[in-house]
Amino acid sequence: MKGFFQLISADEFLGLFDGFAPLATEQILLNDCRARTLAVDVAAPEALPPFSRSTMDGFAVRARDTFGSSESEPALLTIAGEIAMGACGRDVVLQPGQTAAIWTGGELPGNSDAVVMVEFTNQPDARTVEVYRPVAPGENTIRAGEDFEADATVLRRGHRLRPQDIGVLAGLGITKVNVYKHPVVAIISTGDELVQPDQPLKPGKIRDINSSTLAALVEECGGVPVPLGIIGDNLESMAAACAMALDLPADIVLLSGGSSVGRRDFTLKVFEQLDQTEVLAHGVSIRPGKPTIFARRGNTALFGLPGHVGSAIVVFHLFVRPLLRRLAGAGNIMDLRRVQAITAQQIPSTIGREEYVRVALSNTDGSGPPKATPVYGKSGLLSPLVQADGLLVIDRDTEGLDTGETATVILFP
Repeated sequence: MKGFFQLISADEFLGLFDGFAPLATEQILLNDCRARTLAVDVAAPEALPPFSRSTMDGFAVRARDTFGSSESEPALLTIAGEIAMGACGRDVVLQPGQTAAIWTGGELPGNSDAVVMVEFTNQPDARTVEVYRPVAPGENTIRAGEDFEADATVLRRGHRLRPQDIGVLAGLGITKVNVYKHPVVAIISTGDELVQPDQPLKPGKIRDINSSTLAALVEECGGVPVPLGIIGDNLESMAAACAMALDLPADIVLLSGGSSVGRRDFTLKVFEQLDQTEVLAHGVSIRPGKPTIFARRGNTALFGLPGHVGSAIVVFHLFVRPLLRRLAGAGNIMDLRRVQAITAQQIPSTIGREEYVRVALSNTDGSGPPKATPVYGKSGLLSPLVQADGLLVIDRDTEGLDTGETATVILFP
């Protein structure tokens, strides 16, 4: 595919990801799997909880023995024992008119089906308890398998594991999990004007912002960033850096800068010259991010991102993030939260390109829809990135928005 800016829509760009397959899988220890994506369905090897237990301190009873009880006519039950924490409650079998003291989490004794809270009882002596309130079967208890029956599906393939999921798996005795491998993302910044963040500035130089920003974005959504440093505006050096990234091997290569049509913008040429690499797109009808380049070698993706960090962030969220999630086994879906907001002022736009406007949100206390105020700034300014809460979406067929209109805002993570 030769030539510049053969624009495709954002949906067409996302459609190019259908040819990419999730990465290989691996089995890892449970404590290492937070934010990893399951490669298989997980079934419960046993019931959870494994036994019926109390959710209150009180007395385990047969519910029928409490029916009709009240403060004026309490049910009188004989205490048959006490269920100590960690003890087998089934060793105590209640007969009609009997009860057993029990603590929160304790196993219910045999024949019992409810627990009376201690607040609704009185002990006139060591062997007798008065019950002032009836309970229904199952009240103040959790039955065995109420969370998950044995062999029930607990989590589905493609689910990204959260701390609470890990806790459930631990409760089921699952200590190893099959997950998709982390995508490895190589990051290359280009530009003769760039220096490392820890270097002093010289005339005409600026510090590299893109490498740190992109690395944080990659890590935030489950990838392994591998920054490869700064490459000058030189075709051979850029080609060598990309070849190094592919040899890692990287699953995604991010090359920021050099994707436009300037005299020293070499990214397109680099991608076209790499062995067994096909350029799939150069130009997408969005603003910012129009000159984005996308190529592939096998199941490895290469992105030519805009040099301005604000534009690179937009392209990352719209395209890199979904593909990274697809490679990680979660599917190429836009997982960032979206909210409906009211425009606080008129926002102009040009028909023909989908526009993503940085906005700050106010009135976010839940009293009504948040208000979105554009955060404008000259190209190259960084302060709007810090002030913005998300990106307001203006459809490609819409000529701006008036004050008070409802619009979708994609929230930053």
